[in-house]
Amino acid sequence: MSSETEAPVAEAQVTNFIRNIIDDDLARGANLPRFWCGHPAPYAEQLEKGEPDAARIRTRFPPEPNGYLHIGHAKSICLNFGLARDYGGACHMRFDDTNPVKEDEEYVNAIEEDIRWLGFEWDEKLFASDYFDRMFECAVGLIKKGLAYVCDLSAEQIRETRGTLTSPGRNSPFRNRSVEENLDLFMRMKAGEFADGEKVLRAKIDMASSNLNMRDPVIYRVVHARHHNTGDKWCVYPMYDFAHPIEDALEGITHSVCTLEFEDHRPLYDWVVENCGFEKRPRQIEFARLNITNTIMSKRFLKRLVDEKIVDGWDDPRMPTLCGMRRRGYPPEAIRDFCERIGVAKSNSEVESGYLDACVRDFLNKNADRVMAVFNPVKVVLTNFGKRTEFAEVENNPNAETITTRKVSFSNELYIDGSDFESNPPPKYHRLKPDGYVRLKGAYIIHCDRVEYNSDGTVKTVFASVVDNSRSGSDESGMKVKGVIQWVNAADCVPVKAYRFKSLLNPPENGETDFTERLNRDSRTEINGFGESLLKDAKRPDRFQFMRIGYFAADGKEGETAVFNEIVGLKDSFNAKS
Repeated sequence: MSSETEAPVAEAQVTNFIRNIIDDDLARGANLPRFWCGHPAPYAEQLEKGEPDAARIRTRFPPEPNGYLHIGHAKSICLNFGLARDYGGACHMRFDDTNPVKEDEEYVNAIEEDIRWLGFEWDEKLFASDYFDRMFECAVGLIKKGLAYVCDLSAEQIRETRGTLTSPGRNSPFRNRSVEENLDLFMRMKAGEFADGEKVLRAKIDMASSNLNMRDPVIYRVVHARHHNTGDKWCVYPMYDFAHPIEDALEGITHSVCTLEFEDHRPLYDWVVENCGFEKRPRQIEFARLNITNTIMSKRFLKRLVDEKIVDGWDDPRMPTLCGMRRRGYPPEAIRDFCERIGVAKSNSEVESGYLDACVRDFLNKNADRVMAVFNPVKVVLTNFGKRTEFAEVENNPNAETITTRKVSFSNELYIDGSDFESNPPPKYHRLKPDGYVRLKGAYIIHCDRVEYNSDGTVKTVFASVVDNSRSGSDESGMKVKGVIQWVNAADCVPVKAYRFKSLLNPPENGETDFTERLNRDSRTEINGFGESLLKDAKRPDRFQFMRIGYFAADGKEGETAVFNEIVGLKDSFNAKS
């Protein structure tokens, strides 16, 4: 089924419970009064120096700069930036850079590029590391209140004494250190007296809590590593669960939207905000993360693919990273549409990968120009056409809002796709065959007069003749032919190399757990042929439908050869459930 005739993607059942929460909060004035002085600060400072906040809500997108973003992050990006846009709010771009060992400026730059590519711009660009001084002050404040202590247990010992879901944890032998001793040790941790892992700062909450996250969690650790933003200033760094609520509170975030795995962390989030003395409490709301069938959605696993050279890099078109999808040719509009259609849910589920492809295909069907390309090409010589050159008029996109055409050169030597000629055709074969007729797209009806073969039996040249008065648009031949095929002019066509892709993962079998057991070693294939002359100047992010083949995106040149990546095929085997 060609893209011209395929049905549009069925509408999904879209839900977004978060909007209901925001609507209720706004109706109740739950976050008022709010002030903004132009930068993050405690509420007292916002009140003193700021004006009433013009943003009705404040959200944030807070990635850790320790890798490249993938399609799962796109859902969070679209959600947080989209909510801010729709409610007349502001969305902060915040890098949660509390782990200097894994973070790098390379990832910061890549994340910014990905967000802008998706079509969003932030109101504030911030780093968690900008608040390290305030976070340290908060930690000192907790120690002075008797709500934090320095612990000498190793990470393994802390895990062993944490308890289980059915049994309480055991108090650390260092839990009852005096405030003075804890302050002294914490300052010495900051001064660099202790080795990595030698001491940590833990919140003093409840080792018998039914929530394991509340059993005296570690909130600061020693890490002797250079930080991409603060350099060598610090050798103690806050844990995410401690840093994140402080960041939200300082930034005046009204709705802290995060994925479902942080639901059990919410009591700790609220505890930190309350006990660090913040007057305005951000509201944490959890939603189900995006999972897609046969798609790797883990930074750690994606990094393995890169490190083990299973793929060519983070931007390999087979990767579900946003930079990989950009290189493959996925339109950002289609990704935003996909994220909107799948909705926002409170329970985990898995979306069929075909649904994303359907959204992409739906967009390209309306926005990608059609061009002619042939693979495994067969040469056709028109014996009665002479040495002249004509120009065929071909539609650019029959589904575009405004229909336009282009001129394609036509001469007596052409190439057609190898699949469009059969020496021994099956029944009901409507393309070119010995003593058969076919129409060349936008040009003439031709008749196959004879075929010249190579010594191995493959077709060398097809000799054909043009049917008189059969030119498209002015056909007076009276002939009716069922087959219409694409072609390119041998005189000015462009060598084309195209890559076609399948999923990196095969469906699970026999209970495989390691994704490497499911790797599809045939996930990329290469095809070669010729394309229309206009493809010579194609460059990223140019996208086309290669007629009757698929949708492809330009990926540069190799010498005179234009290189393309297949975005999606023409046929949609996915049936969206409404």
